[in-house]
Amino acid sequence: MRVAIVGATGAVGHEFLRVLENSPLKFSELRLYASPRSAGSTLKFKGQDLTVEVMPEGAIDADVILASAGGSISKSQAPKWVAGGAVVIDNSSAFRYDKDVPLVVPEINGDAALQHKGIIANPNCTTAIAAVAVYPLHQAFKVKRMIVSTYQATSGAGAKGMDELLQETQHYFEGKPVQNQVFAHPIPFNLIPHIDSFQDNGYTKEEMKVVWETHKIFGDDSFKVSCTAVRIPTLRAHSEAITLELEKPATPEEARQILSQAPGVKLVDEPENKVYPMPLNASGKYDVEVGRIRTSLVFDGGLELFVSGDQLLKGAALNAVQIAEYMQAKGALPTPETVAL
Repeated sequence: MRVAIVGATGAVGHEFLRVLENSPLKFSELRLYASPRSAGSTLKFKGQDLTVEVMPEGAIDADVILASAGGSISKSQAPKWVAGGAVVIDNSSAFRYDKDVPLVVPEINGDAALQHKGIIANPNCTTAIAAVAVYPLHQAFKVKRMIVSTYQATSGAGAKGMDELLQETQHYFEGKPVQNQVFAHPIPFNLIPHIDSFQDNGYTKEEMKVVWETHKIFGDDSFKVSCTAVRIPTLRAHSEAITLELEKPATPEEARQILSQAPGVKLVDEPENKVYPMPLNASGKYDVEVGRIRTSLVFDGGLELFVSGDQLLKGAALNAVQIAEYMQAKGALPTPETVAL
């Protein structure tokens, strides 16, 4: 069972290493690949230095490839990796909307990963965080309409996005001009209601990803979804305010009971004690925090809730590794008798 990480030196690549250190996934070899400028550098894994290699042009000698090097690389190289015998779990948007590629959140549709044709897509981070919280409620009460407003951290734009927040905030306090390269506008002390490109319908692609991907992951496109995506000046962990209209009326108490037992969810809902989901607490955590659960004032029997989840973990690296764990547990990947590097 040989595992490779493509894009190992990026923000998600570093999280892959941290997640794999604590993962029940059994593998006998781990290889790291990145761009030529990173070749020869080393990254720590379980106390050992692993050397980063240049991504080859063509097949990679691995059973599982965890890819986070961007959509263009995945689009051009993933078919070659599959032809070489690897299963590719891809973090980019390259294959999410391909009808032959499963889009998987293991807590929801893990078995879809077993029907792959070589490539399995990891969802958009915003979608994954919302889906983990909403799906248990959808199962119990059937969602009719889902309205999402996001508060997305700079980690959604990778390490460069986080660096821009820190650098330009420092410039602000030093009285220097605050500029922007990664984001459409300066990010310190600002909110930017613009993530990804605008579409013909006035929504951004980031907002439409939530619509398209929620339907595909749930295996149900009968309910309506709308999203407004906003970038905020925090480092990591995305938050979302979610309004649900339900076919079967639900009380907040019923929702709390269901979510308290839902996999991948941590119920954080004690507003009387000022306890609710926040990026500060959700950062670095595996579970998606859910709280502020209350009766909707707009939809009779509907619910309002607030979620926070780490974009680099459940929104990216963690979910991808969990897909591999699920597949190995189901016998769809090799399980070595001894585990080594």
